[in-house]
Amino acid sequence: MSPSPGPLDLALGAGFVLVNAGLSAALGLGLSRTVLVAACRLVAQLTLVGLVLRTVFGLGAPGPVIAVVAVMALAAAYEIGARQERPLRGAWRYLLGGAVTAGATVIAVAVGLAALRPQPWWDPHALIPLAGIVLGSVMSGVAIGLNGFTGGVRRERAAIEARLALGATRDEALAPLIRSAIRAGLIPVLNQMAAAGLITLPGMMTGQILAGQDPQGAAAAQILILFLLAGASGLGVTGAVFLAARRLTDARHRLRLERLG
Repeated sequence: MSPSPGPLDLALGAGFVLVNAGLSAALGLGLSRTVLVAACRLVAQLTLVGLVLRTVFGLGAPGPVIAVVAVMALAAAYEIGARQERPLRGAWRYLLGGAVTAGATVIAVAVGLAALRPQPWWDPHALIPLAGIVLGSVMSGVAIGLNGFTGGVRRERAAIEARLALGATRDEALAPLIRSAIRAGLIPVLNQMAAAGLITLPGMMTGQILAGQDPQGAAAAQILILFLLAGASGLGVTGAVFLAARRLTDARHRLRLERLG
């Protein structure tokens, strides 16, 4: 099987997208335009990324590789902020989630590089895909966790202020929401781990098998990646939710909802 589909193969796959858009129009979901725009954006982005990565791979220098990873991290920070229904005001909308996501990704990628031992350590064939898959997982978890937390704080404002008025600290008053938000943020990666192999073959393992790699070796690499995703997502979601809790309260244990958009 060829790992590189041609234009006709891609057109066949695009037919499923058109089916989704048609169903949306027939059912009045209002998502037809969104589906088509997302598909066009996907094609443009991945085509551009393929061209950029081909150039970066050919340069053989660490600078361009690190620059690509930095751009990916900035894009992740923007996406986290853009997905919030009740975002933090000002630069915090992007800085909080972006900083935590980048930090968790750096830790996970460092562990992954230590295990994979590419030569040199910045080998773009290892660093860029590893950073990309970790960033994507942490970004999704952090976005879900933050959105759930900020929405919960606004929704349960009266109950939180009542607990604070009765003498609870900000940590005690927000503890149920913090736990709920962290749990929600970790569900995607936990579901991915639970389904791997039994229900679905994860993307990296599928790609390696399609490229002709030994299935056992592909499975071992995928296990490592999922461990990294779980660890990084746990660090990222927990850090983001706790920092958001600090941002929405002050040292006098008062709720500061004016800091929410």
